[in-house]
Amino acid sequence: MTTEPKPEPRCRIRELGLKVGRYRTGKYNAITDVEGVRVGHSTIIRGAGKLVRGQGPVRTGVTAIVPKDGEVFMNRAVAGGFVLHGAGEVAGMTQLLEWGILETPILLTNTLSVGACSEALVEHMLGRYPGIGIKEDVIIPIVGECDDSWLNDIGGRHVRSQHVIQAIESAESGPVAEGSVGGGTGMVTCGMKSGIGTSSRRVNAAGKRYTVGVLVMSNFGVMEDLRIDGFPAGRLLVPRFKGMKRRTTTQGSIIAVLATDAPLLPHQLNRLAKRVGLGIGRVGSYAAHSSGEIVVCFSTANSVPRCTSKMLYRLKVLLDDGMDPLYEATLEATEEAILNSLTMAEAMRGAGGNFAPAMPLDIVRDIAARRAKALP
Repeated sequence: MTTEPKPEPRCRIRELGLKVGRYRTGKYNAITDVEGVRVGHSTIIRGAGKLVRGQGPVRTGVTAIVPKDGEVFMNRAVAGGFVLHGAGEVAGMTQLLEWGILETPILLTNTLSVGACSEALVEHMLGRYPGIGIKEDVIIPIVGECDDSWLNDIGGRHVRSQHVIQAIESAESGPVAEGSVGGGTGMVTCGMKSGIGTSSRRVNAAGKRYTVGVLVMSNFGVMEDLRIDGFPAGRLLVPRFKGMKRRTTTQGSIIAVLATDAPLLPHQLNRLAKRVGLGIGRVGSYAAHSSGEIVVCFSTANSVPRCTSKMLYRLKVLLDDGMDPLYEATLEATEEAILNSLTMAEAMRGAGGNFAPAMPLDIVRDIAARRAKALP
């Protein structure tokens, strides 16, 4: 039987010597490199041993992505998205795709806590904007989910209003906590412990400098399929973890959130979101039957005002012919965000003794060394 590895300090993929792609990252290599975007988490870890519904063990939480420095309700962001495979859910996405507008923070959590998060976000928004439903339109919160039942008492529905509020109110710019935090606490990717990951890229498009940032809640795939910068890492992992009990009833899901300061229209953001799907595929997803790959995108470059007497409003737009660098940057940032979710997550034992091992960092270092020798 495989014994649990001793904990080792976790680090991001670049600290292990592996650089994904050719574009430079932003200052924090995170979605928060897009000005005005904040991220916060609320993490719930409680109990151990046998699963007792309603009591635990609990391995879950909430992650909040807050655009426009928290003022996205009055100054709505242009938005879009893409569903590569729909065995999952982002509540509120129907309206987002119809209108091409984002007007609430985005929450990420487990499958059975979507309702609790939506309710808490409505209460939060009503507290800030009491005219909702009276003077202003009602809102439909954006809440994405993944199934964390391998490690978490998901049926116990342990996410409460205070956890949502904590995630929103703790959201800040700068470095983003990754791995087993917030909504990513109970997530597993390709048989390894994962969770929240993020990355960014800086590109020149049509003579201007733009940032693309991606944050993922990663929970998909099987060990055999894992690829790291094109290398079939799963082949190295399978022998090492031979005999270990693995998640087999579902291949999980992944929710990705992309932010950019490039001035894009909704149809352009929809197109950009499709490239997130390509980045997910680079790591080993083939969008399995039981896996959901769903992407939410927004741009901070323009604001669509909620209250105005004007019926004509000017928006800056990057023409389609200038978008190719953004497409490539999106693939790179998505791939690196997923890998960061793996290398930053510590091993975790959860519900019923189920175990998700930490990604062995020596394997990543070995792949980085091979890449260094192969490239000029």
